[in-house]
Amino acid sequence: MQNEDFSQPVFNKLPPAVALLAVAIFGIEFFFMAGARGYLGGDVAIGWRAQAVRDYAFYSPLLHWLFETGNWSVEHLKRFVTYPFIHWSFTQAIFAVVILLAIGKLVGEVFGNIAVLVIFFGCGAFGALIFAGITGDERPLIGAFPSVYGLIGAYTFWLWVSFGAVGQNQYQAFTLIGFLLGLQLFFALFFGASNDWIADLAGFALGFLLTPALVPGAFQRFMHRMRQR
Repeated sequence: MQNEDFSQPVFNKLPPAVALLAVAIFGIEFFFMAGARGYLGGDVAIGWRAQAVRDYAFYSPLLHWLFETGNWSVEHLKRFVTYPFIHWSFTQAIFAVVILLAIGKLVGEVFGNIAVLVIFFGCGAFGALIFAGITGDERPLIGAFPSVYGLIGAYTFWLWVSFGAVGQNQYQAFTLIGFLLGLQLFFALFFGASNDWIADLAGFALGFLLTPALVPGAFQRFMHRMRQR
């Protein structure tokens, strides 16, 4: 009987940046959920999520207020990078973490940890900026999806170059984003629409356009790698 090697880890090693982001999102959600169920913090913990939304969510009117007052303090600018770590529910947070782990692993292995962090925070901030500029929606923007969509944009860029290097149809690279946007449209039709998709799409667009700038010579390396296969 052939001996099997059971020494391999169940999960492939994650890039540190991806693991750190996932732990931060899940950890914050864990405290919200534990507090709401009375496991932590006592009675005051029931309002932890609502308090976090007030203190760290992004609000569209904030952008107009910043331009009017010129008060570009860290207290207000922090919301551009803190809102991705707060979610409306455990389900929303877990869904964001799952996509982050799956796509972030691929992006981190190809482009590196610094690129993952730049794309995550840069696309999140850009998504909020476009969300405020286009919609003016007073509903708070929270959740990691604009940042995660930025990573999907980076992954789409990788597929775009890879398909082109082997002569395949490059538009196949947009299958994933097309599926996700279609899924959002489905839920919007049956459960009510929100303007959050604008921030998501903006994050994706910046992720796709930003990736080659973060990795000089990306096109050449991808083509060389594909020719070696």
